[in-house]
Amino acid sequence: MARAQVKKIFYAGWKNCVQIRNDIADLVVTTEVGPRIIRYGFLGQVNELCEVGTETGLTGGDEWRIYGGHRLWHSPEDKKRTYEPDNSPIKWNEIEDGVHTVQETGRTTGIKKEMLITLSPDSSAVTIIHRLTNKGQMPVELSAWSISAMAAGGKEVIPQSGRDTGLLPNRVLSLWPYTRLTDPRICLGEQYIIIQQDAYIKHPLKIGTADENGWAAYFNHSHLFVKYYTHYINAGYPDLGVSYETYVNDFMLEMETLSPLTTLQPDSSVEHAEQWELFDNVPAPPDDESGIGRLLKGRVRL
Repeated sequence: MARAQVKKIFYAGWKNCVQIRNDIADLVVTTEVGPRIIRYGFLGQVNELCEVGTETGLTGGDEWRIYGGHRLWHSPEDKKRTYEPDNSPIKWNEIEDGVHTVQETGRTTGIKKEMLITLSPDSSAVTIIHRLTNKGQMPVELSAWSISAMAAGGKEVIPQSGRDTGLLPNRVLSLWPYTRLTDPRICLGEQYIIIQQDAYIKHPLKIGTADENGWAAYFNHSHLFVKYYTHYINAGYPDLGVSYETYVNDFMLEMETLSPLTTLQPDSSVEHAEQWELFDNVPAPPDDESGIGRLLKGRVRL
């Protein structure tokens, strides 16, 4: 059986990136910074992930840079711990159909970050295992937080819970202080939360939800990107109990999934898995939920 190909390439100003590809799709992983998955898309076509052009190719320095792409953080968000720079080279090795990346243990956090990234040999399907290890001396309460910065111009669809909880609530919506519910980019529908990325609106918007369905989708470039993860109904999550968050500004939209909160003992690890899929020749979605549902049907594992 054929395997996904792994090779070193020059990409976006970085000399030592690693490409994982098959005949359908490819990913590019940085090794001089990060690790970041800086590209994911159909082979030879547009990047579905955001690239921040003023920062691509840069290395070193003490300031945190967004770069774009997909990254691994840990929640709850903290100005000092979360924004520890990842501007130095990482270690990596080839595994079957992909790569295993390892970042040096953070000097501020004492947390080591790893990602195992694989691409199906014969489809667009990607699996990412995110791993955090506590290399410090004290227990740390955290949640693995995987963030995909998507390219501008798309429309995000987040399913709402339909679980019958009787007289109890069945949905959670966390709002950040700068979020405006009158923001024209967001639509709270009956089935979905719909967010349109708009390059002309700079003011940030962020929400979180307990996405019990375990998926979210992003329409862009006549493609459909779908991210899957597992939501554990009885687990505790950060940010008022949410496992999915999204942040949008004028140049990107972030699709963010979280693992349950855990107290990580020294030398213990927590893992969080995501699966990605990409579909071609998907029309731009309408504004109505029934039309969106028709585009999702047969593509998303509902």
